[in-house]
Amino acid sequence: MAIKLMYITNSPLVAITADKCGVDRIFLDLEIVGKAERQANRDTVISCHDIEDINKIKPLLKKAELIVRTNPIHEGSALELAAVRESGADIAMLPYFSTAKEAETFISAIDGKKKTCLLFETPGSVENAEEILSVGGIDEVFVGLNDLHIGYKMKFLFELLANGTVDKLCALFAKKGIPYGFGGIARLNQGTLSAKQILGEHYRLGSECVILSRSFCNTKLVTDTKEFESVFESGVKEIRDYEAFLSTADQTFFENNRAQLKKRVEEIASAQ
Repeated sequence: MAIKLMYITNSPLVAITADKCGVDRIFLDLEIVGKAERQANRDTVISCHDIEDINKIKPLLKKAELIVRTNPIHEGSALELAAVRESGADIAMLPYFSTAKEAETFISAIDGKKKTCLLFETPGSVENAEEILSVGGIDEVFVGLNDLHIGYKMKFLFELLANGTVDKLCALFAKKGIPYGFGGIARLNQGTLSAKQILGEHYRLGSECVILSRSFCNTKLVTDTKEFESVFESGVKEIRDYEAFLSTADQTFFENNRAQLKKRVEEIASAQ
């Protein structure tokens, strides 16, 4: 089964192009509460999407689902989650939570109107994972490596993949029968860490979803519509072609890939 590819944008033109090129989910990002503070001085993006973007983007999509990341549970959650619940979104995602109570609050507010996805990206969510996963109404989960590695005071986000943290979480998710994914990837031949190695880990761990990173097709650098479509289409094809290989690879390949990734992550982390 092909991994679901997600791309973060609130641009109608970009969303239409990504959908056309085979992206499975357009990702709207409403999260701003506390984000600037915890990601200060880092090469990250605050998306500044708006609740109104949901009903602007959804009618444009032919095949892709629309996933919306809300804010963490805060004093304005009741109104925000009610708006998401009544919107055209397909999936609602809760970020930056640490407790089962927060998960329950979110799922109760969505009230079965959308699929729910919990974003495990705090040390607390990892430590309380068993209790959190016992909450009813969780449709899927995702591991956010960026905030999680910040929370653990690590140097490089993929240290969590190399040190077994992601393995342990995926094993818990699989045991509960909840679909899961993690992290992001650049183009196959780009990125500090090889996207091929990362995709190999997705297949080894049974992941079903990944985010296409900002560098996969940077809309600030590629502004011509035809060029953007060409870059995007070729990038998705490269991933699907490599997935065809991974689907036939044996256990020895995946163990070797895991060892190579671990070594490379350690090199990157030690150089920072």
